Amino acid sequence: MTRKKVKLAYINNDAARKATYKKRKTGLIKKVSELSTLCGVDVCAIIYSPFNTQPEVYPSLPGLQCIVEKFKKMPEIEQSKKMMNQEVFLKQKIGKVSEQMKKMKKENRDEEMNRLLYGNLSGKMNLQGLTVTDLNDLTSLIDQNLMDINKRMEKIAKETKIARMTTDAAATPNGKVKANVATFATTSTTDNNGRGRGMQRRGDSNTRNQANSNNNNKSMKFGGRDVIFPLRNNNNNMNFN
Repeated sequence: MTRKKVKLAYINNDAARKATYKKRKTGLIKKVSELSTLCGVDVCAIIYSPFNTQPEVYPSLPGLQCIVEKFKKMPEIEQSKKMMNQEVFLKQKIGKVSEQMKKMKKENRDEEMNRLLYGNLSGKMNLQGLTVTDLNDLTSLIDQNLMDINKRMEKIAKETKIARMTTDAAATPNGKVKANVATFATTSTTDNNGRGRGMQRRGDSNTRNQANSNNNNKSMKFGGRDVIFPLRNNNNNMNFN
């Protein structure tokens, strides 16, 4: 059997109001105690009622004073953080509900305009009898759809270009790059004044070998002494006798 929904309104009957107060107060104290036990936080409650001359406190008067002193030592910004009375709470609740209603109205309006647009494109509906507001909303919807289509086309074109570049790069053969490596043959000759003069020739191996043959038995001067190096064309090796 389901419980009857309680109507939140002031109870005019004194006896019924007093009975409800006692029952609700016990439930409130129980919830406060559970909050302190489950979450490990310091909590207190002060209840004023027309049925008692002294306020009722939880957990006790010394415990209440300790919590209040701890609260007063906090900075003022921390004290007022997330603090609200019944009026502020209701205003925030109304604001949230109003935002939800605006969002739902917009979604319903967009759905209505979409049905009107697609119905007109399919020939099942016409634009006769629409108000200026309807036409403006329909125009805004068409503009938004065109913007979305253009963005989608640009994205597809960019992805296609990247894919084509990747395919072309993968299809290019990884052939070896041929480089013309020049060989240098350096010989030294001695001029009439006895000073060493270097000549540098560039060419292939045959040119280098020919240069070595032509300069056979040429003398080089090291430390004031003439030294003759016989050259032999055998894999570019020199034999010293």
